[in-house]
Amino acid sequence: MITAPNKVKTNLYLDVKMKEQALPLFKKYGFDLSDAFNIFLTKTVAKQAIPFNIDVPNQETIEAMQDSQNGIGLEEITFEQLKKDMKKCIVN
Repeated sequence: MITAPNKVKTNLYLDVKMKEQALPLFKKYGFDLSDAFNIFLTKTVAKQAIPFNIDVPNQETIEAMQDSQNGIGLEEITFEQLKKDMKKCIVN
């Protein structure tokens, strides 16, 4: 195995589905997974912070997301009703 100078092999545990979804996106930019992680690390060190916002939902939002996933409190709405509601927001 040939290794590049100043490189170290690291094992990561990744979500299988996330990895599968991310690889084609990285490929569009000409990156492999190692390139993507190195970009993330470079930006993190340069900013001395995570290079994107990490929003932590409050308890009310967590409960609303759980209700939605469980089908609680949902109502059906027609496309016509949605358009009417949107027009009200634009006019006001």
